[in-house]
Amino acid sequence: MIDKLFNWFSTFGNLVFAILVFTASGVACGQAQESTTAKEIPDGPFVVVLGIAQDGGFPQAGCKRECCERAWNDSSAKRQVSCIAIVDPKTNSRWMLDCTPDFREQLHMLDSVNAGNGTEVLSGIFLTHAHMGHYTGLMHLGREAIGAGSVPVHAMPRMQKFLETNGPWSQLVTLKNIDLQPLEADKPVTLSKSISVTPIIVPHRDEFSETVAFKIAGPNQTVLYLPDIDKWSRWDRSIEKTIGEVGVALLDGTFFDGAELPGRDMSQIPHPMVAESVQQFSVLDPKIRNRVHFIHLNHTNPLLRPDSPARRTIDQVGMHVANELQIIKL
Repeated sequence: MIDKLFNWFSTFGNLVFAILVFTASGVACGQAQESTTAKEIPDGPFVVVLGIAQDGGFPQAGCKRECCERAWNDSSAKRQVSCIAIVDPKTNSRWMLDCTPDFREQLHMLDSVNAGNGTEVLSGIFLTHAHMGHYTGLMHLGREAIGAGSVPVHAMPRMQKFLETNGPWSQLVTLKNIDLQPLEADKPVTLSKSISVTPIIVPHRDEFSETVAFKIAGPNQTVLYLPDIDKWSRWDRSIEKTIGEVGVALLDGTFFDGAELPGRDMSQIPHPMVAESVQQFSVLDPKIRNRVHFIHLNHTNPLLRPDSPARRTIDQVGMHVANELQIIKL
């Protein structure tokens, strides 16, 4: 059924038509069994989602369009920049993956789920790359704010050099607010006896650093965090195979389609469109599709609106949109 519908989609090239067809089709799939709400705190290690928006957040600065109007007028509609945390309740250890401009709010969100051990801000931070939404929250660790002491910051070689040689980030190193820890592609970093994090190189606009995704392995399942990539076809790995190897895949969902930014050259900001991803993943077994959770949503993306036809389409084809404070057991 899904293959037939996407053949129609490809023939007509009309996303609106595809949405209407899916809405009428009644194809449905339940929420992923691996995820819970923040009210159900596991005893074992878990991942918690602390943000789902693209680097500029939602609503985005200067946006007066209809897409942001609701969020400007209703604070409950606001969404933080994409970030997740790993929590080990047994040791009260917490690690953030990405350090966003919304770090202040996200640290508070994390405290509401796990307050940590009381002696350190975080057990560590893992950085995907040097675009504004993924590392600039480090400023809150400096002496103008927390004045943290040697927070381990795990970074790939170019990312590490960028922080060491460019102010104001270099001051964090000099003042020992952060302690840079080198990452190596495909080499796991052991966080505890049952948790490890592995960086995986992905193709992206690497002006200042490499870009990586992270595989977080726990005692029962693995979670993939992949907020930024140019196109699935440019990766030297099969995204379908990769989804099949994990329990939950948090994937780049920046744009729903190519019409969201009129007047902008989309080739300069390449991402796999959600519509393209849905079509590509339609061949997967429903149990595998159920593992897909889109994250890193641009302020123009209709998936940010829970009542949108686009959002209903994602639900009906058995995929998901990540939610803030969503908990995923490891």
